[in-house]
Amino acid sequence: MSKAKATHQSGESKEETASAAGTEVRPSAGGELHQIALAGHSRLTTNQGLALSDNQNSLRTDPRGPALLEDFILREKITHFDHERIPERIVHARATGVHGYFELSTSLKQYTKARILTEVREKTPVFTRLSTVAGGAGSVDTPRDIRGFAVKFYTKEGNWDLVGNNIPVFFIQDAIKFPDLIHAVKMEPDRGFPQSATAHDTFWDFISLTPESMNAVMWIMSDRTLPRSLRMIEGFGVHSFRLVNDAGESTFVKFHWRPMLGLQSTIWDETVKIAGADQDFHRRDMFEAIAAGDFPEWEFAVQLFTQEEADRFPFDHLDATKLIPEELVPLKTIGRMVLDRWPNNFFAETEQVAFCPSNVVPGIDFSNDPLLQGRLFSYLDTQLSRLGSHNFHQIPINAPKCPFDNQQRDGHMQMSQPAGRVAYEPNSLSESSPRETPLKSFHSAAVTETGEKGRVRAPSFADHYSQARQFYRSQGVHEQAHIASAFVFELSKVDHLHVREAIRRRRKRRSGRRLPSPCPRLTRARRRALQKPNLSPSGATRAICRAPARACETVLPKGRTRMTYQGARAQPRETETGRFFAVSKVRLDRFLKRLFGGK
Repeated sequence: MSKAKATHQSGESKEETASAAGTEVRPSAGGELHQIALAGHSRLTTNQGLALSDNQNSLRTDPRGPALLEDFILREKITHFDHERIPERIVHARATGVHGYFELSTSLKQYTKARILTEVREKTPVFTRLSTVAGGAGSVDTPRDIRGFAVKFYTKEGNWDLVGNNIPVFFIQDAIKFPDLIHAVKMEPDRGFPQSATAHDTFWDFISLTPESMNAVMWIMSDRTLPRSLRMIEGFGVHSFRLVNDAGESTFVKFHWRPMLGLQSTIWDETVKIAGADQDFHRRDMFEAIAAGDFPEWEFAVQLFTQEEADRFPFDHLDATKLIPEELVPLKTIGRMVLDRWPNNFFAETEQVAFCPSNVVPGIDFSNDPLLQGRLFSYLDTQLSRLGSHNFHQIPINAPKCPFDNQQRDGHMQMSQPAGRVAYEPNSLSESSPRETPLKSFHSAAVTETGEKGRVRAPSFADHYSQARQFYRSQGVHEQAHIASAFVFELSKVDHLHVREAIRRRRKRRSGRRLPSPCPRLTRARRRALQKPNLSPSGATRAICRAPARACETVLPKGRTRMTYQGARAQPRETETGRFFAVSKVRLDRFLKRLFGGK
């Protein structure tokens, strides 16, 4: 059969036509349907603008014959599809992104010349990406994991990326250990699991040999890493930065985001049920809240301190495993962020957005935090690999909203069209090419550095336990119970006994005591005493409702307690962790006293 006849039979069928929602639908000889463009519909074309007569059939020698290589329409469509995915982020692959704005309420003019921190009541567009860390792009929303909290400010002076997490401390002190940390927490390479989880041998093996991680481990074993909603998480810049004023004077600063809805979490059993009922629970929650006009909001606060004050701290503020207690440096609220618009296209914006801690504006500079120093390189480098070109800053979601101009040229996916014959600086051939602006531009803080070069770590970084103990003691009784249960669950999944023993020995050297077994056995009587929770998977997503939650204590047999949240439909209930990994109050107190060596 000729190609003309085949096209006629598939695209110009004489069969009866139908109309649905203003679209003419024509059945064809093969039974497939063809939607025909009417008024109000654009033409379906190739990427070169060629209108298509048939989008249902490839070109063949006859109706039952082989496809033809000359079918450039088929080849274009399949080739584009084959390249639709780009390499996902190694960390923070699973994310939710939202547009919004930042509004300053209190000026920091005496500390910085950054206009975004000095112009009161000015609204600055932002794009915020909230993410898990360990899992892939297709993992669940609700694992026990740190949440990334990254904000891109589209300021009048350029883009400022504040890239942090929902906890204020990190696992390591030096960026050279970051690849090892991520390799340890990711799926074990010989088996490809577990996904998005720390309850496995390689993670705890790394932790047992990395004492600096103890503070961060305490935080991730707490309720902070089981958020009830992304609208209810805090954000931290983690590192110390510098603010620089017009006189060139610098002040250290730490950045904080505090949710207006309050800090709320689920408990482990709720998290497990939610993950089974709705993998997209957090993303769906954010989407539905914004669609309903319930725009999430965060206060923006800072901790400001001088070098002299930092010298009196009992820890080193350049150590990313430490936080600065508010008793030492109170928080000063200076503004708010409101997220009010969902992206038009998830891939184009949430997936292609590229955050780099090195993106700052005049008046903001970096500290000597060795983890931050490595991140300044790493984020830019990974965007080059992931997005395929150094021109990724021209993608709309990454492009500054203020004018930008330089002599950088060409490369893959160049989208701008610089005019003129001059592509260098300095030059005398152009009257309009960009020039330096010494007065109103970025200047690094004038800091004197002296010392001997070497691969050494400051002795002030050596205290790995004080703040871990401080964090645990700051928690309520029920929160402490959750931390203990999390340790019990995680260590019970470690197969290698020497890894468990390494953790126990390290704590024993510190406290002079041994830890109890990470998997206490339950007697038959105790198992019978604990009732099975009555919460079906179909009701899991309803258990964590949007109604304001209030703390509700559920008393279990023999004095065991768990904390849950009681909202409009949620009721107090016993937890499965209580059944399988129950820790009595006496055992809990003994466990944590031995863990940290103190009262």
